[in-house]
Amino acid sequence: MFEDISKVVLLSDMDGTLLNSKKEITDTDRAAIERFTAMGGRFTVATGRTIQSFDQFRSVLGLKYPIIMYNGAAIHDYIMGETLFTHPLPPEAKAYTAELLELMPQAGGEVLKTEGTYVFSNTDYQQLHTKLCGIVPNYAELSDIEDGGWLKVLFSLSPEDVDHMELLVNKLRYEGVDFVKSSEIFLEMLPKGVSKGSALAQYRRLGGMEGCTFVSIGDFDNDIEMIVEADVGACPANAEESVKAKADIVLSRTNDEGAVAELIDYIIERCKQ
Repeated sequence: MFEDISKVVLLSDMDGTLLNSKKEITDTDRAAIERFTAMGGRFTVATGRTIQSFDQFRSVLGLKYPIIMYNGAAIHDYIMGETLFTHPLPPEAKAYTAELLELMPQAGGEVLKTEGTYVFSNTDYQQLHTKLCGIVPNYAELSDIEDGGWLKVLFSLSPEDVDHMELLVNKLRYEGVDFVKSSEIFLEMLPKGVSKGSALAQYRRLGGMEGCTFVSIGDFDNDIEMIVEADVGACPANAEESVKAKADIVLSRTNDEGAVAELIDYIIERCKQ
């Protein structure tokens, strides 16, 4: 499987995996990525982040390959400066969002499009998400956000309210969309069947990816489909138990200790055999 390191594509989640608890990339992981790519390995990222919020990490990572973004609703190529693939939400997503906001007015929320982020409920939890992303969003009433091109809707709430909203959407059974937790305080609405895993399946079809071995690593519920879809799926020691149950490899290090570096060492060792 790892006979040729130049045919190995490693996709890493960002928050909770490649980023430590301070939202930084450790020196250990950075050095391992540089070693992996210098040997010919292909490193990229699969994230829930947007084109704008990921921009701060571009110079640090120096990625040469397209990135899975919006939790699988888009694949973007920074080198070419173009979005290669999008799978937007159905038109009904706006009405679904309005209903959920009426039922749970304490929810913060934003609509994410390729051209930017539109905050329609700027609660304390929403402000925390904006700060974590390091972006300047657009602020607008939900009704004023232009239809079309919605890649996902992110709701930000207390952990107990996220659990309540999960129960609520399961009861409402909205058509054409799925919901996934991306952290204890974030619940995301995505197009039906869209995930980092579905985007990975699309990624395999990109030019130059023929015959590649795909390795993925992630820590949370929104990473499970990607871990299952990859040829080898891994997770850091800090991953949720639901993720560990699906991973081929449960690493001994956490995101604070260089889990990505541990996985890279695993790949390189097997390429030498």
